[in-house]
Amino acid sequence: MEATMSYSQNIMDDEYEKFIRRMNPPRVVIDNESCKNATVIQVDSANKHGILLEVVQILTDLNFIITKAYICSDGGWFMDVFNVTNQEGNKITEEPILDYIMKSLGPDSCFASSMRRSVGVTTGMDHTSIELIGSDRPGLLSEVSAVLTNLRCNVVNAEVWTHNTRAAAIMQVTDDETGGAIADAEKLSMIKKLLCNVLRGSNKSRDAKTLLSHGVTHTDRRLHQLMFADRDYERATGDGSDDKERPNVNVVNWQDKDYSVVTIRCKDRPKLLFDTICTLTDMQYVVFHGNVDTEGPEAYQEYCIRHIDGSPVKSDAERQRVIQCLEAAIERRVSEGLKLELCTTDRVGLLSNVTRIFRENSLTVTRAEVSTRAGKALNTFYVRDSSGYPVDTKIIESVRQTIGQTILRVKGSPEELNPVQQESPTRFLFGGLFKSRSFCNFGSVRSYS
Repeated sequence: MEATMSYSQNIMDDEYEKFIRRMNPPRVVIDNESCKNATVIQVDSANKHGILLEVVQILTDLNFIITKAYICSDGGWFMDVFNVTNQEGNKITEEPILDYIMKSLGPDSCFASSMRRSVGVTTGMDHTSIELIGSDRPGLLSEVSAVLTNLRCNVVNAEVWTHNTRAAAIMQVTDDETGGAIADAEKLSMIKKLLCNVLRGSNKSRDAKTLLSHGVTHTDRRLHQLMFADRDYERATGDGSDDKERPNVNVVNWQDKDYSVVTIRCKDRPKLLFDTICTLTDMQYVVFHGNVDTEGPEAYQEYCIRHIDGSPVKSDAERQRVIQCLEAAIERRVSEGLKLELCTTDRVGLLSNVTRIFRENSLTVTRAEVSTRAGKALNTFYVRDSSGYPVDTKIIESVRQTIGQTILRVKGSPEELNPVQQESPTRFLFGGLFKSRSFCNFGSVRSYS
């Protein structure tokens, strides 16, 4: 009976929301004239909890860089103004992209629908989604991918984050036999059991979880939710982390206006605004006013917030929790280690073999992005030495020779290694596992995180 009433209430809420949208349709203005070096996007809409995150999520998913933002959602109306550029720092001028923005945020959009608001899983049959959370350790990604390979599962997309001794991943896998989602209930049960065993390892003090579902989810937001629920923001006393490297987050109460004011200063990077807004939203805080400025090496964010119940931050314990959670949200995506990009023909077991080579050379993966496009694997790994020492360039060269100089490239800092003309004989032991020719232009392969 309660489930029926809840379902009926959800239908009524959705119908009411549609009515409000028909009476007050969102208005989107895209301006390429008023600002010299950015495209200005203004969104006006009826207000509701989570709408700010939904708009930021759409802009972030387009890989836009948000250089400035003005937020106002006091009362029943929401207004946001964003200065955005593409990854090269140029204005957004392509008509198909501008049309997509209008359709995604304008009157005919569904960004305020219950489907997007739920953050859950939408039905689909092209892959099975696996969510993982557990204790981080060297070689963990190698062990997970080896289990999937042994069960004839192909990892077509994946995102892996590590933070504060915890690791979370969302993997989209297909059944090698069918090329689609895994339908065999027994196989699904075996995947869940074996992956839980791998994640748990020898650490019985913290839980490890594996969730399986058919369909898709917003990967970045779900990773934030997984790590937040896992309390990765809690730091052990004397954990040795450098306070100077932490983001500068402060929370004070503005008594006259009954708001709490959150200020954040940290090194700028793409998707920073999404990460902070995502965390505040999932912590059930509403941003009423905000200013964001990310021009230059340092980003500045200021938000006037209240809890969803209308109250400001009530205690010092709550204030510390907000600070810790925002620090964690910013740090999760910070890429520690050397950036490696891999581009080659995709196949079952590719991720397992690459990460096994990393593990055998004492490299641990701190973050990874795995994607497959038109039969080609486009993967980005951030690696560091398992013992905590700086990465040895000789080890990196050995790994590249094993995998293939044209397939695995070094990006970022330390400076790119000089190419070695002679390929290692070890490389040919893999036969057809890795192709010797490059299948994509590495100049066009970027990590947007």
